[in-house]
Amino acid sequence: MKRMTTQLRGLIAQGPTLYVPGCYSAMSARVLEEAGFEAIYMSGYGTSLSLTGLPDVGLTTMTEMVANARYIAQAVKIPLLADCDTGFGNAINVMRTMREYIAAGVAGVHMEDQVSPKRCGHVAGRVVISFEEAVGKVRAAVDAKNGIDPDFVIVARTDARGAHGGSLDEAIKRANAFLGAGADLAFIEGPTSADEVKRICREVKGPVFYNMTGVSPRFTVDEMRSMGIAMCISPNPLLRAALAAMHDLAKELKADGPAAETRFNARFKDHPLGDLHTFAGFDQVRTWEREYLGEEAMKKYADSVGHVPR
Repeated sequence: MKRMTTQLRGLIAQGPTLYVPGCYSAMSARVLEEAGFEAIYMSGYGTSLSLTGLPDVGLTTMTEMVANARYIAQAVKIPLLADCDTGFGNAINVMRTMREYIAAGVAGVHMEDQVSPKRCGHVAGRVVISFEEAVGKVRAAVDAKNGIDPDFVIVARTDARGAHGGSLDEAIKRANAFLGAGADLAFIEGPTSADEVKRICREVKGPVFYNMTGVSPRFTVDEMRSMGIAMCISPNPLLRAALAAMHDLAKELKADGPAAETRFNARFKDHPLGDLHTFAGFDQVRTWEREYLGEEAMKKYADSVGHVPR
């Protein structure tokens, strides 16, 4: 089997536009895999909110981000692109960050040029580091991954478009410099119109990565293909859907108590994922038990009371 890094690189190369939705946990990653996606994305916003209950303002550590990425990568059989914020420090820190993400089984990362602590690329208050330092960090990331797995994908992101004192001109300049430093794709965060996106696609001298969220315009996949966008992410639709569903059920539970759960369970059992034990993987566990535990242990399990997945 090809390495996940090689698989992701191949998916991007085959084009014309690889569309990758975001997850925030191993469970949500498995839902995307079940839906048939060929690759997935770990949202930094989703990681921060789901792990800490806090916004995406640089409060999650490298250890927390890598741990979440590891859980996700091990839960699925498709490649994972993950947010690695600013690389968690200067160029020297970035080198270790690449090693950690690669060791976690991630197929690629995107890294931005904000000052630390960073924040979500679609809220106010962003500041970017100097051009020279930003390019140096990309070079460090590329050199570090080339020493381990040259197929590991580096997406270099600039927030210069929306940062204090920034401009689209500066963002395009940085994007091209990042590609020149060895990045695989260039990511200009926060364009605010279709004309800006089209200009990015014309003037960036290499594959363009697009984040379709926040202030940025929405396109169909066909429209992105016509512009030449190589890869697009939708970071948080699953996060929003989960929040909405949990909130609505929580209000029902508060109002009606256990009766609300009974009503919900009746609806859920008819859902494609309604057999929760099967989705969780108990069928596989039972197969492993029959293969490895022996007859005596299986007799004990057979005598226990409870739901046995199909």
